[in-house]
Amino acid sequence: MLVIGVDTGGTFTDFVFRDGDRWGVYKCLSSPDNPARAVLEGLRRIAGKRQKRVVHGSTVATNAILERKGARTALVTNAGFEDLIEIGRQNRERLYDLAYRREPHVVPAGLRFGVGGRILHTGEILEPL
Repeated sequence: MLVIGVDTGGTFTDFVFRDGDRWGVYKCLSSPDNPARAVLEGLRRIAGKRQKRVVHGSTVATNAILERKGARTALVTNAGFEDLIEIGRQNRERLYDLAYRREPHVVPAGLRFGVGGRILHTGEILEPL
């Protein structure tokens, strides 16, 4: 079976494919107004109507976060975990720099919401939503 990996970036959409022992690559311009268009174009050129398995990844969301160009975003999480992204993992670039200032978070504190509900590792509902 033909296996195709796709990465949609801001400028290019890249494809890597394997067909048995044969490997190949294909690249086309991304279509930011409709990212699916570039993906579908590449799939048609590589595989036509053949059966295929597709694995897709995207740097579009990553770039939007890094460049702070994404939409205004809220975070809905379990009650008590609203500030988890603020706390982070406590890894700091300059551990002892008292004047160090972090970048503002992608989701401001006023747009973080906690809701009830807990599910155990077994799938049993401990507390319903």
